[in-house]
Amino acid sequence: MSLSNDASTTSEPIGHEDDSARTFPCQGCGADLTFNIGVQKLKCDHCGFEKSLEIDPDKDVAEQDYQATLDRLAAMHGGAGGDEQGFREVSCASCAATVRFTGTLTSTECAYCGVALQRDDIHDAPNRISVDGVLPFMIDRETARKNLRTWVQSRWFAPNDFKKRGVQGRFTGIYLPYWTFDSFTTNAYRGMRGVHYWVTVGSGKSRRTVRRTRWYPASGHFQQFFDDVLVIAAMGLPRKRLTDLEPWPLAVCKPFNQDMLSGFVARTYDIPLGVGFVDARERIAAAIDVEVRKRIGGDAQRVHSIRTSHDGITFKHLLLPVWMMGYKYKDKPHQVVVNAATGEVQGDRPYSWIKITLAVLAGIAAIGGAFLAFNN
Repeated sequence: MSLSNDASTTSEPIGHEDDSARTFPCQGCGADLTFNIGVQKLKCDHCGFEKSLEIDPDKDVAEQDYQATLDRLAAMHGGAGGDEQGFREVSCASCAATVRFTGTLTSTECAYCGVALQRDDIHDAPNRISVDGVLPFMIDRETARKNLRTWVQSRWFAPNDFKKRGVQGRFTGIYLPYWTFDSFTTNAYRGMRGVHYWVTVGSGKSRRTVRRTRWYPASGHFQQFFDDVLVIAAMGLPRKRLTDLEPWPLAVCKPFNQDMLSGFVARTYDIPLGVGFVDARERIAAAIDVEVRKRIGGDAQRVHSIRTSHDGITFKHLLLPVWMMGYKYKDKPHQVVVNAATGEVQGDRPYSWIKITLAVLAGIAAIGGAFLAFNN
């Protein structure tokens, strides 16, 4: 798999002490600590030493005021993100190699010695929106592989050799940035309610029953609260696939702790908060349209207009865990993603056009047989 915000290393140190990346040395043997999914602690793979995450019991994943945050960002550097979205070279404290953090990458590992590295100057930068919560990895790599194998076997129209061989590749664990929005909406709508009825027309062999619809005006208003509307806050990602990974168990998010990121790739946001809410409004509008049609009722609906106002808008900035894998089938690239909290698998896969063609022909034959039986 390739990420647009990858890290690169060189053998020359930078020579600036304040540019060192954060590492996690083991207190028992000095080796590298990484977040262990099974025990939900930092753990040393060398000596087995474990360190509990230090989470303030009085701190929670709190909602933030949307408009107040936009005003604050507008007052600071015109809402720009400074140089955090460019690149930054830091020195690996273990081997002194230079590690380049590019774009929105904030957590990775040194490609020279494998030590987990993190930048501490983005998630709490004054001109950036800090992370409110992290949903820790709860599905380990082996379980993700098991779920992937099950997913491959369930693809009906996949080529037989693909199902036999499975997906060959390496999962990368990555924390992706998300916005969640809460909004209290007030909605007014106008439309038409359609009621079907049947009439007989024609005569003789042309006599038949046809469906018609009577339309009646319908209007109304209602209020609806939307909680935790999720929006992906990073560009260059398979958005449809990631959306299909929902729902997420957001109730078990932990207050942000940098230690949870150790051993995983992590990205910060590059889709601004205001742009994120535009996406959230679209998701909310789609849900409101469904609700309006339910309220109009009848057998069919026509929606002429919906007026929606949003009040009490709040948001959270979260990091959610995903296993990502890129693979090739007959030299064509594909990608799969796994929800690392629930195990849900989504992704690209090859299709067998022979199987699809046979299925279509079988369907046509079944319809033809039913038509002949009906007319005999």
